[in-house]
Amino acid sequence: MNTSQPVIVVQPQFSVATAPSNGWQTGLMDCCSDCGVCLCGMFCFYCLGCQVASAMDECCMCGGSVAMRTLYRTKYSIPGSIYSDYCTVLFCGICSLCQLKRDINRRKEMGIF
Repeated sequence: MNTSQPVIVVQPQFSVATAPSNGWQTGLMDCCSDCGVCLCGMFCFYCLGCQVASAMDECCMCGGSVAMRTLYRTKYSIPGSIYSDYCTVLFCGICSLCQLKRDINRRKEMGIF
């Protein structure tokens, strides 16, 4: 009786699962990556702030605040400081809020929000 053993052609590979990078999903000035969010931020800043605050189960009045940005950044281990959050909101308030909304949208798509 001639029984042949199966021949292994491809060996299983060892791989390490990597966690998603702990950074913002889009840059501060990446407005063109989601024009709807950008337009909402430009023409209805307070509406976009309420959307962000609602998504984070916070008061509608703090959507575009330093506290909201800091809370979000620390929750997702995004590098930065309260000082950098303060400067970003102070000098680029609309871009800051749009970045926050884009990040929420992307994390929702990935199922990690």
